Amino acid sequence: MSYVDGFVAAVPEENKERFIEHAKVMAAVFKENGALKVVDTWADDVPEGEVTSFTLAVKKKEGEAIAFSWIIWPSKEIRNAGWETVMDDPRMHPDINPMPFDGKRLIYGGFNIVSDI
Repeated sequence: MSYVDGFVAAVPEENKERFIEHAKVMAAVFKENGALKVVDTWADDVPEGEVTSFTLAVKKKEGEAIAFSWIIWPSKEIRNAGWETVMDDPRMHPDINPMPFDGKRLIYGGFNIVSDI
């Protein structure tokens, strides 16, 4: 059964191109280590919430946009093994490929697919 990692981040709008370049490097590393697909998106129609929302979840500030990304893996086992090698890849080092956003406000997690229609 496939497995998905999901990510939501608030990225300074001025860093959009840096985010795209960062995402391309990350996607290559993940795919080299077993990921089937890596998708990175930039907010277009993300409403502000009163109780909960993407913007509230990442404490979005003025001048930031929401980035929503996911990685599809063949299985959780391949994902776990992939993450181990991904984290040792020098391209993941912040001095080489720094995150263009505040990583403390990054939301991420692993998910079992329950419907894929």
